[in-house]
Amino acid sequence: MKLDILALAAHPDDVELACSGTLLRAIANGKKAGIVDFTMGELGTRGTPEIRMAEAKASAEILGVSARENLKFRDGFFKNDEEHQLKLIRMIRKYQPDIILANAISDRHPDHGRASELAKEACFLSGLKMIRTEDNGKEQSAWRPKSVYHYIQSVPIEPDFIVDVSDVWDTRMESIKAFKSQFFDPNSAEQNTYISSPEFLNMIVGRAAHYGHAIGVKYGEGFTVERNIGVGDIFDLI
Repeated sequence: MKLDILALAAHPDDVELACSGTLLRAIANGKKAGIVDFTMGELGTRGTPEIRMAEAKASAEILGVSARENLKFRDGFFKNDEEHQLKLIRMIRKYQPDIILANAISDRHPDHGRASELAKEACFLSGLKMIRTEDNGKEQSAWRPKSVYHYIQSVPIEPDFIVDVSDVWDTRMESIKAFKSQFFDPNSAEQNTYISSPEFLNMIVGRAAHYGHAIGVKYGEGFTVERNIGVGDIFDLI
């Protein structure tokens, strides 16, 4: 199955918190979107890996993505090395996305920056035909996405561009709240964490409102790039 856009994430819920609105907008416009999570989030203080997988599935259904897979890398300990790059290359070649959305280039959680580098390098290497990979016993063709964009997570980063997600905001928040083991619940007996406080979700909403205000809309999602973005028509810019 060829996808138009593939979001990569160190942990289940990274995509929902940072770029799910962009996926929703793409899907609403007839594009095919998918998610590949690197880990099961097994080092998370709240819930269990099994709960996280069930929540990820529920969120995928809310978002309407065409595919969601988990590479089951070790949470906190995966590396940007040949072994992990090859596993990710198989996913890139399997889905042949034109656009990759990847973790923030730098963030509070060290997995995020490392996942960003892993994604960037795997996207380049995936285009080299001399690197051979197989999927279900069949040799894969080389494939390099046209663009890699990095979403913004906990640490504020000045975006290079902002996507208007106002029209899909309610569904975006529903997809986040599918991870109910992780976020604020006044009835939960589990230990409080950085992301389980009500202030964390308030920050998510506030940042989206801030980005939205910057482009004259209600809510936005910001992205950074490592290559200049070009357009064929100046009227493509708003």
